[in-house]
Amino acid sequence: MIQRQQYLTDITDNEWERLAVLVPQPTASPRGGRPPKERREILNGIRYVVRSGCAWRLMPHDLPKWQTCYHYFRLWKIDGTWQRIHDKLRGDVRAEAGRERQPSAAIIDSQSVKTTEKGGSVDTMRGKR
Repeated sequence: MIQRQQYLTDITDNEWERLAVLVPQPTASPRGGRPPKERREILNGIRYVVRSGCAWRLMPHDLPKWQTCYHYFRLWKIDGTWQRIHDKLRGDVRAEAGRERQPSAAIIDSQSVKTTEKGGSVDTMRGKR
């Protein structure tokens, strides 16, 4: 196998140990075809796009094809894989800090939650006309 260029966004061995159990195995097509890509390389491709902010089509050619990475990114969003990964990693960080794995409170402010589509009162606007 040809060794590819390493990117700053590549998953480390320590990170992969934590993520490997959470990422579903790619399934082979019953009709045959190419064997599935290694999950770690798919994650490296997804992480490259997310961290760099580039378009999927602009991924480097030594990573898996952008279509493959996008397919798994979308599939894992739909099946809840990303949520499970986020919950596990958040819990690990909180546990290492000596806190409970689940947060007990949340803060909501006007920047994160919109209250109405329109600003101001409709009556005020009618009075100005």
